[in-house]
Amino acid sequence: MKFLDLAKVYIRSGAGGGGCVSFRREKYIEYGGPDGGDGGKGGSVWAEVVDGLNTLIDFRYQQHFFAKNGQPGRGQQRTGKDGDEIVLRVPVGTEILDEDEETVICDLTEVGQRVLLAKGGNGGFGNLHFKSATNQAPRRANPGQAGIDRTIWLRLKLIADVGLLGMPNAGKSTFLAATSNARPKIADYPFTTLHPNLGVVGVDNVEFVVADIPGLIEGAHEGRGIGDRFLGHVERCAVLLHLVDGTSETVADDYRTIIHELEAYGGELAEKPRITVLNKVDALDDEERELAKSELEEAVGGPVMTMSGVAHLGVTEVLRALRAQIDENRLRQKPVEESKSWQP
Repeated sequence: MKFLDLAKVYIRSGAGGGGCVSFRREKYIEYGGPDGGDGGKGGSVWAEVVDGLNTLIDFRYQQHFFAKNGQPGRGQQRTGKDGDEIVLRVPVGTEILDEDEETVICDLTEVGQRVLLAKGGNGGFGNLHFKSATNQAPRRANPGQAGIDRTIWLRLKLIADVGLLGMPNAGKSTFLAATSNARPKIADYPFTTLHPNLGVVGVDNVEFVVADIPGLIEGAHEGRGIGDRFLGHVERCAVLLHLVDGTSETVADDYRTIIHELEAYGGELAEKPRITVLNKVDALDDEERELAKSELEEAVGGPVMTMSGVAHLGVTEVLRALRAQIDENRLRQKPVEESKSWQP
């Protein structure tokens, strides 16, 4: 299944049915009077969060959602049938934006949330509605209310506890593959990750979700590369894990580049708790490792952890540091495997 995190959708609610002008016509009944019914309501357009979805790929193949119109009223005081509503089923973490792509209509973060996007038009009154003591034979009826046309954008921001940041080839996908059952693409060239990947990581009998996004490069906030498109997926994270390639000759500059892009992106992303890790230390000797670590600590202005995702060096310590930064209500207890005792 392909990953899609942005979709443009055209919606229209149903128009209300018109009221009916009718009079009672039955044999042997004199002065039957008006009996025109009201029109039915038009269908509304809703958005609902459902479980089991993690992409907006369904909206790649269908972008138009038009609700049914209400049926007009009929004689014998019969009200028209209401139009069927339409429900857009979206994954958890979907933002609904107006046509300008800036105005947030709603932010759906829980399964079962439901929001009205376009209300159906009311049905018109039939002539029975206008009957009175002074107007016993009204010959007027109201037309139904028109529906609402809207163009909206759906933007998905994945719900994760930890977000991975770093330059291309910093070892983010390798770390995710080494700590979870996720199988992201791993290769020795940059931009192997083209879309976000999620993995469930376990440590000390608790589990949390880690999101891996494409690597950032200098000028990403201006549209260079592809990583800036996916920074929204780590906005909801409790902590950021910043991986720096220890084999790079410009360790400090690589760190500053990512921090600059976070600040230029805006929002509270740059203010989130962040753990900086010097990665790929298995490829360095002791002297090179200490030199790179001290250079990175000077740029960070604080302690830096060391790790190697390939050799599994320091991975557990990093996971425990991440766990300490995540709220208890986000953590999930790791299922305990029951030991099956032998029976004859």
